[in-house]
Amino acid sequence: MPAGGLASLAAQEIPNDFTAIVREKIPAVVAITTKQIIQGQTTLDDFFSPFRSPGLEPAQPQVREALGSGFVISPEGYIVTNNHVVADANEIHVVFSDKQISPARLVGRDPATDIAVLKVDPRPNMTTTAWGDSDAVQPGAWTIAIGSPFGLGGTVTVGVLSARSRDIQAGPYDDFLQTDASVNQGNSGGPLFNARGEVIGVNTAIVSPSGGSIGIGFAVPSRTAQRIVDWSDRARFHRSASPGDHALDCRGAWNTGQQGSARRLGRARQSGGEGRHTGGRRDNAL
Repeated sequence: MPAGGLASLAAQEIPNDFTAIVREKIPAVVAITTKQIIQGQTTLDDFFSPFRSPGLEPAQPQVREALGSGFVISPEGYIVTNNHVVADANEIHVVFSDKQISPARLVGRDPATDIAVLKVDPRPNMTTTAWGDSDAVQPGAWTIAIGSPFGLGGTVTVGVLSARSRDIQAGPYDDFLQTDASVNQGNSGGPLFNARGEVIGVNTAIVSPSGGSIGIGFAVPSRTAQRIVDWSDRARFHRSASPGDHALDCRGAWNTGQQGSARRLGRARQSGGEGRHTGGRRDNAL
């Protein structure tokens, strides 16, 4: 191919920037905050301690707060995130790009693939995302991550797809997309877009010796996430749901009883008693 042809091809494939895509999609990306009430547990040491006073009250409940990300998939108010972001939460709230906060409820979840579906009351002119084909994207293609790392909502990072079908030993369905777009604590559950602004993955985990991004991030492929979401949607269609209903367990979509261990990107902190501390990470997850 002539040199001029290569230059023309490069000009077509390399965008000047991603401002148009970001401007269009950022209203569909949300921050997710959760609260979990952890009941205080009194141990035998508490009863037999020489410092225990008569009538000592039981240990006070603690509140664990977590931060994550998600994205709107329908104008009816359905939102996709990671299961580990909302697992065991007593309260879930969604923060939109205009800083408006809405309560959310968990309507579907699959621990094995770490995908969950939330529901909020619809907003006027609600911006939504569209699924892309994760099987079509190839290493070297542009990737765009939008989320709320460390609670900084609407953060945009850009990279490339580094590899496909990565097995990070997170469960029975390890088939992650790898990207070098920077993702950190709080990005969990946020979308990974292609250069057309389609969701090709759900950001879930990183490899990091320090807890910060070193350019090795992993996302659940849209093929997997969409299958779980579609199954959950069909199941809801056949069941009359009320706000008091339990979330649908979507593990039937994969015909398995196994659960994968979540590789966490959420940022957790726990308060109560005398102080506050950061929740522990495991396996270099966020």
